[in-house]
Amino acid sequence: MREIARRLGVSRNTVRKYVRSPEIPKQKPRPPVKSKLDPYKDYIQDRLAKGVNNCEVLLREIREQGYTGGRSILREYVHPFRQRRQPQATVRYETKPGEQAQVDFGRYRYITTDGASHQIWVFVMVLGWSRAMYVEFIEKADVQSFIRCHINAFEYLGGIPQKCLYDNAKVVTLGRDQQGNPIWNERFLDFALRMGFDARLCWPYRPKTKGKVERGVDYVEGNFWLGARFTDLTDLNRQSIVWLDTVANPRIHGTTKERPIDRLTIERPHLAPAPGPMKVAPFLRKEHKVGRDGFVTFEGSRYGVPWTLAGQTVQVEAGPETIEIFYGEQMVAVHPRSNRPGSYSKVPGQ
Repeated sequence: MREIARRLGVSRNTVRKYVRSPEIPKQKPRPPVKSKLDPYKDYIQDRLAKGVNNCEVLLREIREQGYTGGRSILREYVHPFRQRRQPQATVRYETKPGEQAQVDFGRYRYITTDGASHQIWVFVMVLGWSRAMYVEFIEKADVQSFIRCHINAFEYLGGIPQKCLYDNAKVVTLGRDQQGNPIWNERFLDFALRMGFDARLCWPYRPKTKGKVERGVDYVEGNFWLGARFTDLTDLNRQSIVWLDTVANPRIHGTTKERPIDRLTIERPHLAPAPGPMKVAPFLRKEHKVGRDGFVTFEGSRYGVPWTLAGQTVQVEAGPETIEIFYGEQMVAVHPRSNRPGSYSKVPGQ
C-alpha cells in the first residue's frame, strides 16, 4: 500500500480504503449548488414557451424583478431550449456613409385582455453604413402611414440618404411592366422626388438584397416586441423611442463591432438636411372621400366642402385649432376643429 501510494501520489489512507472495500467506492452525490437564477426559472420557462428566447430581453425583465446575477449563467440555462438555425451563405454589400438606407415593414399579432386578436405593423429604417435604426408602429400599412414614417425617420436620424432600398410592396410599386421596369406608386414617387432621394427596389423574391433591415426587423421582434407591454399605440411608440435611444442604437453591432450611435455622428454630415415643416406638410395630410352630401367625416365630425367635390378624394390637414381641406394643391375649405363628435361645419352657401 505504501508503494502504491508513492507511485500514484495519493495518501496511504486512500489506498487502504480501496483495498479494504468489497467493491469500488463510489463518490457520494454532491448537494445541488444554489443559483441566483433559481427563483426566476419558472418565469423564464413561461417566457420561453411564449417564444421569448432573447437573453438580453430576459435579462432586462428578470433584473426588473430583482435578479442580481450575470448574463453568462442565464445564457447557459437558456441555450438548450433555443433552436439552432441553419445559416445561409450570402455576399455582403457595404455602402458609404450617407449612401443608402434600407426600409421594410414587419407585422406582429397580439391578444388583448378580452381575448381579441389584433395585428400591428412596424416600420423599420436602417442606415446602411452606421446601422443606426428608426422604428415606428402603425395600425395601417398604407401609403399615408408609410410616408409619415419616412418623415419621422429622417428627423430622428438627422437627414436623408442618397438612396432608399425597398422590396416590392404596393405602397412603393404597383408591379412591373413587360420590360421589367417598376410601375411606381405615384404618391410615393412624388414624395421621394420632393425629398430628394432615389427609391430603389430589390429584385422580386430576393429579400436578402436588403438584409440589413431584414435583420433589423428580426432584432426589433426578438429584443423589443416580444417583451413589450403597452396600453395604446402612442404608449408603444414612446417605449420604442426609449428602446432605440438606450438599447438598439447604443449596443455593439455584431457586424461593425461598433455602436451605431457613434457611427451615426460620422454619417450625419453625409446626409441631406431633413425637410422643413412646409415641405412635408402636404404629405402629412390624410386622404378622405367626400360624401354625396358634400361633407368629409374626420374624427367623428363632418366638415363641408364645395358641392362640386362630392364623391371626390380630398386631403385633410388637422391642426390644433383648425381643419384645412385640400383638393390637390388647392385649399378648398377651412373649419374650426370640433371638440365633440357628431358636429357639422358648413362652407358658405352649403
